[in-house]
Amino acid sequence: MFLRWSNHRILRLLTATATPLLMGSTGLTTNLDQRVLAAHNRERAATGTPPLRWDAGLAASAKAWAEHLAAASRFEHAPENPTTPEGENLWAGTKDHYSAEAMVDAWIREKRYFKRGKFPNNSVTGRVADIGHYTQVVWRDTGQVGCAMAKGRAEDILVCRYSDAGNYEGEVPF
Repeated sequence: MFLRWSNHRILRLLTATATPLLMGSTGLTTNLDQRVLAAHNRERAATGTPPLRWDAGLAASAKAWAEHLAAASRFEHAPENPTTPEGENLWAGTKDHYSAEAMVDAWIREKRYFKRGKFPNNSVTGRVADIGHYTQVVWRDTGQVGCAMAKGRAEDILVCRYSDAGNYEGEVPF
């Protein structure tokens, strides 16, 4: 079988191959903040929800909790602050194995169980745990996010904090 290669195809192949070499290698979590924000905003755009803005204060808070979880080898939500409630999504997976986008995509994949309606009656399975991360990602009243990752002994832990918090009973996610 003979393949014809146009100059355009060759240029695209060379560009795709050479770009990482010219720009330097990128790791799975290089530019974590930018990549996590972009992953959130791609999904929000798909739902017609305004994009999130990065918040350094939320990221610092997320970093402290991620480091706590990694050091303690635990995986649990932080205690809620009743004066300034924040939403929170947690992710953990094999150390140095997942990209920033794959981490956020784990939450976004919950949309397969999502149905429109008032929270918490948004899950086709009847379990809010099946859609709660997804609804926080796309929650209409959330405008800011800050995330951070920490490395535990065997796993990476990503914590994202959201303001305004989402997942309020009786409200429509988007």
